[in-house]
This record gives sequence, structure tokens and C-alpha cells, in this order.
Amino acid sequence: MRKYVIMGVQGSGKGTQSQLLCEEFDLVHISVGDIFRWHVRNHTKLGAQVRRIMAAGELVDDDLVESVVRRRLDDHDWNYGFVIDGFPRNGRQAEFFMESYDIDAVIHLELPDDEVRRRVLSRRLCPNCGMDYNLIADRPEQEGRCDICGHELVTRADDTPEALEARLRDYHEKTRPVLELFRRKEVVHDVDGRPPLGDVQQAIRTTLGLPAYKG
Repeated sequence: MRKYVIMGVQGSGKGTQSQLLCEEFDLVHISVGDIFRWHVRNHTKLGAQVRRIMAAGELVDDDLVESVVRRRLDDHDWNYGFVIDGFPRNGRQAEFFMESYDIDAVIHLELPDDEVRRRVLSRRLCPNCGMDYNLIADRPEQEGRCDICGHELVTRADDTPEALEARLRDYHEKTRPVLELFRRKEVVHDVDGRPPLGDVQQAIRTTLGLPAYKG
């Protein structure tokens, strides 16, 4: 069983790299951000709460995040393991996580702030079917329209310059110290997140001792 945590600032490619690992090795991808976005799209009570927080450019509080992660992992549908991204984001969450689960490795995707801004502010989302686009590397065929359902694309509520700056500041102040906690257990693997997608995936597999990525 493989249990991995993937960390990095928003826009570093955590979700994409997690999915590539999960597809080949039968792992379950657990994205805290995706869970919250599902609730927002489906207008649940939790979704309304998260929408207000995201619109303000703030992060969901520890108690709520921990309860969501605990419920998801309690499903025990990860027979061969999991890759979790978006958690932990601070020292308290890291301590909770390390007390509850034995982690095999923490993959840390490194990305300079300027590149984060370039990537994140180019993202677009289809509010109808949930398809993600990036105007740098994954543009829709018709400008401003989803290739799947034709709905008009929007910018995520939390992808404004102001909200991004708040998240960058929060990441450097709170999340980076989490890496130091994991480093004490010698499970952190630093990977450059700037190269093309396939190169980053291969670097992750090399450092984890996994079979090569064939694209």
C-alpha cells in the first residue's frame, strides 16, 4: 500500500500529478479542494459556507478541513493507497495527520511565486460540468466556451489577484513550516514543478523509486 502527500503552492500542478500517479498505480486521489468545490457546485450547506470563505480569499478553518479529510479517509476505498493534496496546510493539521496515518512520502512541488501568478490567473472553469482550462497550456477550442458542454467559462471565485496574494502569504507563513515537520521524518522529496507535465511526473517517480512514466 502506498500513502503519499503532495504539497505545493496553488498552481504547482498537485492535482494533475496526483491523478497521473493514481491512474497507473490504482491509488485514490483525495483532493480537499475538489471536495469543497463539489459542495459549492451542488449548493450544499457546507458549499455555501465554503463559497463565502473562498470569495474572501481566506482558507477554510482547521476543524472543518480535518473533519472533511477524516470522513473521506474513513470511507476506506483506497485498497492500494492514496495520494492526498490540499492537506495538511499548517502545523496543527500535520500533527493530526501524522498521528492518524503512516505516510510513505511527501512530494513537494517547488514553484516560484511569479510562475504561480502566471498559471493561476490564467485558469478558467466551466460552472456547468466542472471542466478546468488554462489559457496558457489548455485553451478551449472556442474562446470562452467549454469544449464539453458549450457553457461560458468563468474565473474561479478564489482566482482573483487579491485572493491569490492572500493564499501565497498564507502558504509561506503556515504551510512551509509543515514541510519542516515532515522533513524530520525524512519523507520529503523536493521536485521542480516548472518543467513540462511529463517531466515532472517522471521526476516524481524517479525520486519515489516507481516505474517510469510512459506518457
